[in-house]
Amino acid sequence: MARKKRDTGEINAGSMADIAFLLLIFFLVTTTMDIDKGIQVLLPPWTPDQEQLDVKLKDKNVLEILVNKNDQLLVEGELTDVDELKKLVMQHIDNNGRNPDFSDSPDDAVVSLQNDKSTSYNRYIEVYDRVRAGYNQLREDFSQTNYRDSYEQADTNQQRTARSTYPMRLSEAEPTDFGEKEENQ
Repeated sequence: MARKKRDTGEINAGSMADIAFLLLIFFLVTTTMDIDKGIQVLLPPWTPDQEQLDVKLKDKNVLEILVNKNDQLLVEGELTDVDELKKLVMQHIDNNGRNPDFSDSPDDAVVSLQNDKSTSYNRYIEVYDRVRAGYNQLREDFSQTNYRDSYEQADTNQQRTARSTYPMRLSEAEPTDFGEKEENQ
């Protein structure tokens, strides 16, 4: 007796494309992407026809902070340790005319931050954080003194008052090539 050869049937692949498509949609919908948030800063609104205003400030009202290509911190032209920066920013802003080297008042105080194109990102962020920490500490102290509560726990109006008492006036200049200037001299 001879055995019959059985034909193997073909697998129907018609629905494979549908399944692959559904899996693709599933993974696209359920996957989350990590997004770098960056530094959140509220910028003034941009207007296309706005001409550049040249604002004249007294030198003592501007605290100049420079970070060179070697990641060295210079405050008012003097080498400074980054750990001292928060204290210097606070002294400058909250001076109220006491020290002739610092600002006349918190409303007049400006912190100017400029770095070299070769400055490392980590150093820039570290300096920027110390400047913001100075403003935040002044606002915290104001809130503790006037409201007996932390700035974070204060209500919206109290926070607004603290921000208006110590407005953050930070000027960030375009990065330059300090290193090239030093080498050419």
